[in-house]
Amino acid sequence: MKQFFATLILILSINSSIAQDSAVKLGVSGLTHGHVGWILSRDSQTDIKMVGIVEPNKQLAQRLSNEFGFSMDMVFDTMDEMIKKVKPDAVAAFGNIKEHLNVVESCAPKGIHVMVEKPLATNLEDAKKIEALAKKYKIHVLTNYETSWYETNVKANDLLEKGTIGDLRKVIIRDGHKGPKKIGVSDEFLEWLSDPILNGGGAITDFGCYGANLMTWLMKGKRPNSITAVTQQLQPENNPNVDDDATIILTYDNEMAILEPSWNWPIGRKDMELYGTKGAIYSDNPTQLRLRLSKGYSDYTEETFLLGERQKPFDDPFSVFAAVINNQLILEPYNVYALENNMITMEILQAAITSSKTGTTINLKSN
Repeated sequence: MKQFFATLILILSINSSIAQDSAVKLGVSGLTHGHVGWILSRDSQTDIKMVGIVEPNKQLAQRLSNEFGFSMDMVFDTMDEMIKKVKPDAVAAFGNIKEHLNVVESCAPKGIHVMVEKPLATNLEDAKKIEALAKKYKIHVLTNYETSWYETNVKANDLLEKGTIGDLRKVIIRDGHKGPKKIGVSDEFLEWLSDPILNGGGAITDFGCYGANLMTWLMKGKRPNSITAVTQQLQPENNPNVDDDATIILTYDNEMAILEPSWNWPIGRKDMELYGTKGAIYSDNPTQLRLRLSKGYSDYTEETFLLGERQKPFDDPFSVFAAVINNQLILEPYNVYALENNMITMEILQAAITSSKTGTTINLKSN
């Protein structure tokens, strides 16, 4: 019996070693993004192994090292230094949005895959350079959105595809919170979130990208015909250099969308409403969805769905990243993570920013 358990322990140890060896070696570029805790606090799994971090701000790195327990020995000053030393298979970008292009420029020629936090870039020009590099060097470039993890959004799309609410006519997507300063983000995060160059704008980019991304997914990659946007600055004392409230209207042949990104919501939210010819779907939050079907003029039936987390690997962005890299997962066209979706998302954001600055409607149909 002792021999049996000794053999079993040896087998488990060998399997664990093999799993670690086959794990995607992940580098992290930047620690200033407030979402970086998602990877630093991630439970130990066999699909991803964090091998290096690029962060020149050693005071910030030490603070996070104390909080999350990673060794300062794995922190480097530059991407080139980190890549040369630990040879990552992939890099996750957690710096400012403007740095996304620099990360891809460093990684793509070496065949290193990249995942960035939303949005893909600060402007369409940088996004096109990222796309060209990804195609030239045949790497994956994924964009991570929190709403990609919402089972309610998947359920809403399934109901729409089944024709449950009839033909789609209008979508309303609301995203945001009280504002970065009011919710107490770190100084390092606030510094670039409120910078029009490093973030590409304020709420219009920080939260407008969610709606543009989801709408592109729902429309299966169809570009809007026109984009009209207005922005306001309702907290000049907190956001002196960028907008903090926006409304973006997208028109399609038979549908329209209203995106409402804001740093002025009294309660944080990421919700979506789909209106069809027969009823409506309310994706209230990550776990609750309501379905209303019309009965006459104003009457309706209502069904509430209480859902759990998405199934693996979709419950975790790093698991998705690893599965894509290992050819265990092929994302369907215009998936929310996919580059082709996020190129259209950037086209929408760029047009929205231009519209808000010029007071005109931007027509894409003729482009």
